[in-house]
Amino acid sequence: MTDTSPPAPDHTAPQTNPFSGPQPDDAGRFVHLLRRFAPWLAAIGRLTRHQIRFTLLVIGAGWGTIRESLRPNSWRRPVIYEFRASLRQVVSGGFLSIVVTATLTGLMVVSQAAYWLGFAGMAQMTGSILVSVLVREISPILVGIILMGRSGMLSLTEIGMMVLGGEVRALQARGIDPFLALVMPRTFAFTLGGFTLGMIFAVVSLLMGFVIAHSTGAITTSVWTFFFNVLAAMTTWDYLIIPLKFVLVGFFVGLGACISGLTVSSNDTMATIMPRGFARGIMLVLVVNVLFMLDF
Repeated sequence: MTDTSPPAPDHTAPQTNPFSGPQPDDAGRFVHLLRRFAPWLAAIGRLTRHQIRFTLLVIGAGWGTIRESLRPNSWRRPVIYEFRASLRQVVSGGFLSIVVTATLTGLMVVSQAAYWLGFAGMAQMTGSILVSVLVREISPILVGIILMGRSGMLSLTEIGMMVLGGEVRALQARGIDPFLALVMPRTFAFTLGGFTLGMIFAVVSLLMGFVIAHSTGAITTSVWTFFFNVLAAMTTWDYLIIPLKFVLVGFFVGLGACISGLTVSSNDTMATIMPRGFARGIMLVLVVNVLFMLDF
């Protein structure tokens, strides 16, 4: 007779497919970890997106400002009027602060450098030290801070209040581009004002430092010899880099203030607009100086 009993059950372990993905228990643990760290990841993402957004806005607006300024039809009468008014405000508003700050800086840097270099027997290095430390590094930073505090915050406040009050939407409704009417002329006014105030700062700081150092006996040469030694210590790159620093600092301070004013939201107030705009302006000033420091 044939055996018709059922076959014995197979007790071998089932084979698992290594490519079948996570098992239900692994998927549950993954979802639990994801829910646990999701708020932290979302906060990091929001912060990163916010910072990158402003950086991209500055880059795009900077290129747009330069491109639109090359078109003759962009400089119409209202734009020229806005440029002149902004330039007058930047130069006249920051002149006194520049003179006072340059005087104090000259008293501290020039007189002390001349005294200690003369004491160490290295008076011939006074010109190169002043060019490297005062004119090239300290002056652009202080000029940028004064520009931001005296004029940048004013432009930021004006444009921000125009956005919150609906005036920018009214300009758009009348066919006027706020970028051409507000951002471009003010940015170039800050650019020209930064160069002007930077040159004034450099000359006043060196002159007042010479006066104090000469009165104390640290410098015995004439003022013309002193300025000749400073100019002789400048290299060919210095004649290009120093004015370019002042120009770029003014450009980015004005551009950052205008962009910060145009990007305010309905939830913003003066208590939130001004600290954010000032912090962004200082960041742009430092970035410009750090980039020049790395390259040159």
